Amino acid sequence: MSTNTQEHGTQSASSVAALARPSQMSTAQRLIRNVLASRETAIVLVILAVIAVATSMNQSFLFSGQGWRDLLLTPSILIVMAVGSAIVIITRNVDLSVGSTLAITAYLTGRLFIDIPGIPVVAVVLIGILVGAGLGLINGALVAFGKVPALVVTLGTMYIYRGAVLTWAGSDRINASDMPREFLRLGTYQVATIPLLTIVAVVVLLAAAYWLASTRSGREMYAIGSNPEAATLYGLPTTKRVITAFVVGGALAGLAGVMYAARYGTVSSGAGMGWELQAIGAAVIGGIAIFGGSGTVWGAAFGAILLMTINRTLPIIGIPDFWQRAVVGALIIGAIVLDRYLSARQSRKLQEARQR
Repeated sequence: MSTNTQEHGTQSASSVAALARPSQMSTAQRLIRNVLASRETAIVLVILAVIAVATSMNQSFLFSGQGWRDLLLTPSILIVMAVGSAIVIITRNVDLSVGSTLAITAYLTGRLFIDIPGIPVVAVVLIGILVGAGLGLINGALVAFGKVPALVVTLGTMYIYRGAVLTWAGSDRINASDMPREFLRLGTYQVATIPLLTIVAVVVLLAAAYWLASTRSGREMYAIGSNPEAATLYGLPTTKRVITAFVVGGALAGLAGVMYAARYGTVSSGAGMGWELQAIGAAVIGGIAIFGGSGTVWGAAFGAILLMTINRTLPIIGIPDFWQRAVVGALIIGAIVLDRYLSARQSRKLQEARQR
């Protein structure tokens, strides 16, 4: 009996020591440990591996002015959209309408320059963001006040918004000649070899990361996504936060639409078709739990970079378009399976620790 008691005491002591070990580390040691164990680090390593493979087969993929520019510029628009999608998903919702929102604001950007000659570029950018925020507000209000699942609401608004831009644009399209040169320069301008649109995407990423990690409203997004019922009982403003998430997601989709117009110079009613799935896929691949409550916008941004880098790499390797899409689908499924596995393992460890 005493032997069993001693063994139990030894196990308890070792468990306590294991739980206390992280707190005994220095700040630098904990930071290094967290970085090495993070999902984001793993994605960055995969991105570097993909770039290395592509560069080994085609040196111009990286070691050329155009290759370096495309490597940084191509994911910039998707990064902005993925950050917005990540914020919505963290609250245990989803927005399928962001691709249609991009189409509306991209086409609106061109129409403003045509219909209001001489309009300032800054005004056009702000209008695009505000229109995107307004479309996101519609989604958020329907979800928060109507108590309708976000998947259903945004599936409906995705078709409504797309139908609106199809009716508005018809078979017409905006050409580069319809937009002022100073606006189009936004899509090509570089600061020390870094494209301006990439800098914009990084600023958006930094702002969103700070908000979610360091402000009360940002942390409440995670609490709501982890357990909406408990968050409501605790007194958190769940309705307000859910609407805010959709407004921010819509505003970033609106900004992405303006960036799209500057980047490509040509806008039709088909702009942004399928981008909503890429944005959601980037967020999920980056570690945003599809059931909400966990993940970082850093992971979503790295997921966007990974998707766009893979899309550029696979043709170099000689893989057909069908398999390119299959690879992306496999990445999304793998990310979801990994999230469920890690969640189950963490729950099991916590349960074992309680039993001890």
